[in-house]
Amino acid sequence: MSTNLLVGLDVGTSKICAVAAELNDRGITVLGVGEAPSKGLRKGMIIHMEATVDSIKKAVRDAEASAGIRIKSVIAGVSGSHISGMNSHGAIGIQGKEVRFFDRERAIESAKAVYIPLDREILHVIPTDFALDGQEGILDPIGMAGVRLEAKVHIITGVASSVQNLMKCCEKAGLDIADIVFGPLASASATLSSDERQCGVVLVDIGAGTSDIVFFKDGALRYVSVLGVGGAHVTNDIAAGLRVNVNEAEKLKRSYGAAFAGMGNDNGEVKINQTAGDIKAIPARYITEIIQPRCEEMIGMIRREIQACYGYELATCGVVCTGGASLLKGFDKMAESLLGLPVRTGQPVRIKGNIAAVSHPAYSTSVGLVTYGSESLQNRVLHADVVMDAVTGIKGWLKGIFGSKDQIQFNNRKEGGMLCLRSKK
Repeated sequence: MSTNLLVGLDVGTSKICAVAAELNDRGITVLGVGEAPSKGLRKGMIIHMEATVDSIKKAVRDAEASAGIRIKSVIAGVSGSHISGMNSHGAIGIQGKEVRFFDRERAIESAKAVYIPLDREILHVIPTDFALDGQEGILDPIGMAGVRLEAKVHIITGVASSVQNLMKCCEKAGLDIADIVFGPLASASATLSSDERQCGVVLVDIGAGTSDIVFFKDGALRYVSVLGVGGAHVTNDIAAGLRVNVNEAEKLKRSYGAAFAGMGNDNGEVKINQTAGDIKAIPARYITEIIQPRCEEMIGMIRREIQACYGYELATCGVVCTGGASLLKGFDKMAESLLGLPVRTGQPVRIKGNIAAVSHPAYSTSVGLVTYGSESLQNRVLHADVVMDAVTGIKGWLKGIFGSKDQIQFNNRKEGGMLCLRSKK
């Protein structure tokens, strides 16, 4: 039985979480979990590198102790208000009688030929569907006959410096980066079913600093948006309204907070420790009265994004909320009422092992990084005929450029995981 070790590292605004798991023939087994407070980020952006490095080291050490392994490489999640998505398409001519793997990849590459500002970096190029000789809605064109292949893709980009800073923090922590994944894509991999992706669903990943929104339809990603508001804003509202520090406000939110009146502990009084050192008793309902306007504002922003991606017409399965901040009492019921769509809370599924430690919406991204990595790993295992098809396509392309096969020697072997081309001297 073949096994692979995968480690997901979720670098969030409020916490940094590392999940170590094993991928084998029976699925994904969680081996260990490590977590540390995040002190160097704001809204998903690194503002203090050394503090972030220290938090990463602590989370990884805890995961190593929990799993009994040595972690050298991680799949890192990236998010933040700097992330954006765009649609693109490209077209190529088919060189043979049918579409081959190399033709499919060339069509995707042609769709990537769009202007990207120099300060941004492409994170993902995700095919949505293909068109062959005008026939649209094709999910996989390989093996089909035609002469013109079009590819439609969704491109996710981020500010290059933010991505590079995340990589530097991991390197300073002694870790190699196996892959960088947009956080909500990972969360979707852990929480959404294939039926939901196929029928249409909006995933809202509500973290401390941001709320990330992705829309799936016909099994493919269609829309990406990041809102600069999250659970930390609710905490800050409580801190400002009651004149308490942030830690005290977070405790009050977890113990007495609710999205609207009637859902929390509204009866009686609550003793609070104010910043001046005074202890004061206030009605418990005051906390909910502070929280409710912020929740209504967040849901209003989510509604506008759903309208922007035509979710009201296409999201048959409604909305799935995940992330630690989605667990605020009554938030799902308020969202369902104000959005007019079915709403459920999503948590990691399709995993085994130490499930109790990660079966919580707050761990959707960290577990999702592992499941996303396992899917990518499985997709990279190509059959021999597909590899040879790529080899044949490259040969034909080079022959078309140089005019003679004698001008190029193709070295049909893998070196460092990449197919290698060598020119004759």
